[in-house]
Amino acid sequence: MDGVSDDGTQAVSVIAFIGSVFSPWYRWSGRRNPENHVCINVATYGKGGRFSMTDRGASALRQSPDNFTVGPSSLTWDGERLIIDIDEISSLPLVSRMQGQIVVTPSALTDVELPLTPRGTHVWRPFAPTSKIEVDLGNGWRWSGHGYFDANFGTRALEQDFDYWTWGRYPVPGGSVCFYDAVRRDGSELAVGVKFTDSGETATFELPPKARVARSLWGVRRETRADRGFQPRQVKPMLDAPFYARSLVETRIDGHVTQGVHEALDLNRFRGPWLMPMLAVRVPRRARWRF
Repeated sequence: MDGVSDDGTQAVSVIAFIGSVFSPWYRWSGRRNPENHVCINVATYGKGGRFSMTDRGASALRQSPDNFTVGPSSLTWDGERLIIDIDEISSLPLVSRMQGQIVVTPSALTDVELPLTPRGTHVWRPFAPTSKIEVDLGNGWRWSGHGYFDANFGTRALEQDFDYWTWGRYPVPGGSVCFYDAVRRDGSELAVGVKFTDSGETATFELPPKARVARSLWGVRRETRADRGFQPRQVKPMLDAPFYARSLVETRIDGHVTQGVHEALDLNRFRGPWLMPMLAVRVPRRARWRF
């Protein structure tokens, strides 16, 4: 789940994991037991933004058809809204409690499932590409804006099937547009653009050409889709890691200039063992939890 404030100055991202794919502890475990490496990752962007990603053991996990709980935080579907209750401790350099609630209200739910590989080892499920979001996490983090929530499912590690991918979601009149581009390990490519209406239906959409975005601070290559001749640009930096960049990017689609959340993931870098000790500093392991 990602969201951006109406004035564009603040943003938030929440990712719930079973088998925390970016956790060094999960990789070091041999990925044998996904339910023993669960996490609700929370990141806020803007002045005073913070980051929390704690790898927790199986004792912290509780699930039901309408609820997903990991330790002190949870996601609950009430039939119309996704309610995210947060109670986490952020990592360095701003170590503090992140506590409050995020409410995501979709304009509609979709029925789209997109396999990202020919064998279906990775699947993208865009539940609600067009949503309203309300954030109340204290310390000046109280705002409303636009957002979305989706899910990715996989039976193999990302770096086993992909070398690189980019993803972007942009609000457009009457709905949202999502782009998914990837280079697979076998050299084949994924190139998908989907336009979702406010009612959750997909609309016919001609895929615009790729356009480069300036590299991130860590030098991660970035690209998105844009009308021919338009140069996309980063409007706001969000998460910047040696293998991953998330940012607010401005592009033009069918003549409409829009700003949306964009990510680029370099799996060749992520594949390297040198990265795992660095990630362990930002992703602590808490194996035990008691409700």
